[in-house]
Amino acid sequence: MKDKTIDYMLRTTWLTVQKMYNEEASKFGSTMATGFTLLSIDREKGTPSTALGPKMGMEATSLSRILKTMEKKGLITRKPNPDDGRGVLIGLTDFGLEKRAYSKEKVLLFNEAIKNNISEEKLEHFFEVAELINDMVCNKKIYNQSDS
Repeated sequence: MKDKTIDYMLRTTWLTVQKMYNEEASKFGSTMATGFTLLSIDREKGTPSTALGPKMGMEATSLSRILKTMEKKGLITRKPNPDDGRGVLIGLTDFGLEKRAYSKEKVLLFNEAIKNNISEEKLEHFFEVAELINDMVCNKKIYNQSDS
C-alpha cells in the first residue's frame, strides 16, 4: 500500500474491468461503451439524447459517435421528443433490447462474482469510499476552480 496511490488503484482497477468488458463484448461484435449506452437507455420510453450524456458522464462528442455507430448497427432509433420539440428521443430496437439484456447479464454476472468473493462488510466500505471520492470530486472539494 505504501507505494500505491488511491488514484493509481482506481485507474488500474477500472482499466482492468474495462478491458474485461471489452474482451467479452468483442466476442459479439460490440464494445463496453455500446453496452453501457444500451443499459443507460430507458427500455420502454427511451431517453432524451440531452439526458444521456450527463447520465453516463460522457462528453456530447464521444456519445454522438457511439450513437451514430449504434444506429448504423440497428440497435437504436432516434425520434423527435414529444415533450421537447427541439430534442431527440433515443429508443431501443428489438435488436437493441436483445443486446441490452446480454449486457445486463454480463454486468450482473460480474457483480455476483465479486459479491461471492468479498464480504458484505468490505463491499459496504468500498461503496462508502467510492461515494465519498465521487462527492469530493463532483463538489470540487479537492481542487477549486480558482486554483487554475
